[in-house]
Amino acid sequence: MEAFLQEAKASSRILSTLSGTEKNSILKAMAQGLRDNMATILEANAVDMMDAQKNNLTAALKDRLLLDEGRVEGMAVAIEEIAALKEPVGRVLDGWYADAGFKIEKVSVPIGVIGVIYESRPNVTADVGALCFKSGNVAILKGGKEAENSNRAIASVLQGVLKAHDLPQGIIALLPDSSREGVAKLIKQDTYVDLIVPRGGEALIKYVSANATVPVVKHDKGLCHTYVDEDADFEKALAVMINAKCRRTGICGALETLLIDKTIAEVILPRIKEAYAVQGTEIRGCEKTRETIEVKEATVEDYATEYLDNILTIRVVEGVDGAIAHIEEYGSQHSEAIITENYTTAEKFLNAVDAACVYLNASTQFTDGGEFGFGAEVGISTNKLHARGPMGVSELTTYKYKIYGNGQTR
Repeated sequence: MEAFLQEAKASSRILSTLSGTEKNSILKAMAQGLRDNMATILEANAVDMMDAQKNNLTAALKDRLLLDEGRVEGMAVAIEEIAALKEPVGRVLDGWYADAGFKIEKVSVPIGVIGVIYESRPNVTADVGALCFKSGNVAILKGGKEAENSNRAIASVLQGVLKAHDLPQGIIALLPDSSREGVAKLIKQDTYVDLIVPRGGEALIKYVSANATVPVVKHDKGLCHTYVDEDADFEKALAVMINAKCRRTGICGALETLLIDKTIAEVILPRIKEAYAVQGTEIRGCEKTRETIEVKEATVEDYATEYLDNILTIRVVEGVDGAIAHIEEYGSQHSEAIITENYTTAEKFLNAVDAACVYLNASTQFTDGGEFGFGAEVGISTNKLHARGPMGVSELTTYKYKIYGNGQTR
């Protein structure tokens, strides 16, 4: 482990010498490499999918794991979009002259060596590798064992491009010891590793946060809510809530609890039940919900559950204040939405709700680096420091101060 991380640290120094133009050229070659090696990647993914079937993985996990030609092409396009972004390193963020007469510049620089621990989704290997490369960081990747073959195939393509450009393959590397013990070692290697980003299940996040000596930016669970206000446009509300839950039920931006203003509950709940019935969604409702429609009973445990499945909890609340109070109690500070045509109510919700992303009249499934114009993301940070929400290339930099003097002494 130590030898591997020493190589990673040395690779970061080489990476820091590349210009933005050089990095972009290599990223484009990586995108093309994914296309040229699509058959190999899909073969590896087919092995992982067969193992997933044998191991009885859930439908949500299988959906995250699956690669097809469209998804591999999407990975390639994401890398090209990352290449097209503005150079994040070397930007002068601020500048001024101090009283002593010297000039100070605040300049963006790479973080260094970043370890990312993730589950299921093999596209993360390409996304994170490219984002770290663009921002001048070495990426140490630890994917889930369920995607082992897919991750290895994708990483091999990226490393092949690095080798072809006479760069160390350690710039984008899979953690050699992917066991729990390997992760336990990695998160304590603060001599070599500058940041850990865990993205996965609640147990993983808690374990890393409790045991790491390396700084951690959490990609925590997405217990997302949508509140339908008394001044909502019902057609708009139905379209948004169906998309937020059903487009992809297994992603962290998926709607888990729907909050309904009590003044419109009797009118809109039957329409909601009918709309979700078409999608095969299982609904669990509070007592007031079940007075209007026949659904399963929702428990306190349901309100605290990130289903990642086609299950939805509905609760009737006392206006926007009731919605805010519920989110404050059960939310995970990921993504929250309000559906209303009332500007005052909307602003109250958007300002009061403590979450990385707050939406007005839009689906929470838009919480995504690609949708935000970042090309992709390393994760959706539920931290408040140093990054929050989708972590793109800018969030993978820190800064230093460059001071230009002329013999000043203090």
